[in-house]
Amino acid sequence: MKRVRIRWAALAVAGLMAACGVEGGRTFLSLGTAGTGGIYYPLGGALASRLSIADENRQYTAEVSGGSVENINRLAAGQMDLAMVIAVTAFQAQQGLGDWKEAIPGLRMLAPLYPNLTHVMVPRNSEALSIGDFAGQRVSVGPPGSGTEQMARHLLQAHGLTYDDIDVRFLSFAESSSALRDRAIDAAVISVGYPAAAVLEATTTAGVRLLPITPEVVTSMQGEHPYYTTAMLPEGAYPGVEAAIPTLAVHNWIVAMDSLDDEVVTILLNILANDRASLEQVHAMAKQIDLDLLADAPIQLHAAAQSWFSQR
Repeated sequence: MKRVRIRWAALAVAGLMAACGVEGGRTFLSLGTAGTGGIYYPLGGALASRLSIADENRQYTAEVSGGSVENINRLAAGQMDLAMVIAVTAFQAQQGLGDWKEAIPGLRMLAPLYPNLTHVMVPRNSEALSIGDFAGQRVSVGPPGSGTEQMARHLLQAHGLTYDDIDVRFLSFAESSSALRDRAIDAAVISVGYPAAAVLEATTTAGVRLLPITPEVVTSMQGEHPYYTTAMLPEGAYPGVEAAIPTLAVHNWIVAMDSLDDEVVTILLNILANDRASLEQVHAMAKQIDLDLLADAPIQLHAAAQSWFSQR
């Protein structure tokens, strides 16, 4: 009988550890990414793998999600531990703007990633010359709750439009590419690092062309949205791009709540500083990670990130 009691006690402890995200002495942590068709997911998977190797106390898993807005909401709810987001989402969440009625003051920046460039796609025979011509058209603005969708709203506003002026569609990157090919939509806005698989497919097989976003439009947005910058999609970035195209850029970041263990932050930054090659093998966008951007983070750094950066 004593052995039975000991066995059940051991099972109870194991069950409690599993419920708390602990198994075999290691704590389980999740890294929120986005859909499988973008860059977040493969890069997040590589980061989770490297973190798990470097951190003997924790096991990390990359988690598919709806993108930046969902990631931050789940961080605040304790359902994720780290997350990939674009700067606009982090800024608005900490300030209680846009999608947030209340601020999330504990949100912190951990590390910069690569820049997202805005891709505005229309069929090659479209008469649209800019986003300002999208009134009355079927426009994909990205998945609901994604950073792309937030940015698309800001771009529409900068061109004097709102969702009331268009037939809005909330499609993933891959769905947007397919819908353009099938002529099910008239335009799509995608915020992603280049070259992006969905954009490559659309320009290769769907007869799609890319519209410019002029520096003047970006400048007009920066008063309210200081995290946006000008950028260029270079010549040859995609089929049919015979000259560089001006566009809007916003950086991606890894964020967490201020309660995240300092050791996790330090291990993450050391990987980004010293083990970049393993990430670049998964996706070339890792080459664009610039840790000096920690000096100009759009929201407050995690205490461990601030300490790490000050000691470089």
